[in-house]
Amino acid sequence: MTDDLLVEHRGGIATLTLNRPESHNAINIGMYQAIPELVAGLDKDPDVKVIVVRGAGERSFASGADITEFERERGSAAAARNYNEKVAAAEQALEGLAKPTIAMIHGYCIGGGAGLALACDLRFADTRARFAITPAKLGLVYSLESTKRVVDLAGPSRAKWILMSGQQIQAQRAYELGLFDELVDPEELESFTYEFAEVITTRAQFSVRMGKEMVRRVVGGQVDDDEETIDIRNSSFDTEDYAEGVRAFLAKRSPEFRWS
Repeated sequence: MTDDLLVEHRGGIATLTLNRPESHNAINIGMYQAIPELVAGLDKDPDVKVIVVRGAGERSFASGADITEFERERGSAAAARNYNEKVAAAEQALEGLAKPTIAMIHGYCIGGGAGLALACDLRFADTRARFAITPAKLGLVYSLESTKRVVDLAGPSRAKWILMSGQQIQAQRAYELGLFDELVDPEELESFTYEFAEVITTRAQFSVRMGKEMVRRVVGGQVDDDEETIDIRNSSFDTEDYAEGVRAFLAKRSPEFRWS
């Protein structure tokens, strides 16, 4: 664990905060190393239903990987390989969670910060946010996995534009490109994000997580049901939440789902 990452709990919502506001929340190697174990713990915690990822302070979600470490941590191909593996592990850990994740983006969402945001399920941003993927400005190459996330959201040609230029993209344009899912005024971002997260906590969690799993399979190329997806769908009928959902509908009341 590192003081550069903070975890807070509010009801069924856990918040992971990138906590280096003095450097626009630049992500150092210690943060990348800590993220997989930290988020795995949140995924296993039965009290957590949604995870919000955000940056500390008012200026940035995250300005990128901490470039002051590059000479030491990425000074050679061998060192860079080790560093890149830690970055990939952090992004994979976020993307692979069973529970839904929301990146709450204010200010700069650049480079490594964009990488973490893209690994989340949803990205809510304010109108002053700025998005950029910057390897072309540093003589680097974006990973295949990270590139695929951009392509899945923005499409192949727009992904090329984003990667080749490395330019900062204003919030409205990022929203139009599909990089942001919601765009709200800065003073409304926090309440909007947490109100939506709260909605998810009231839904049947088996449905939420298996819906995420179905989308993951589709994005991965699966187009036909197999035994696993058929079993996932059919098994929902045996859950107490399904029975509660039916009872609540018939009684015209809000359901009280218990599965976590």
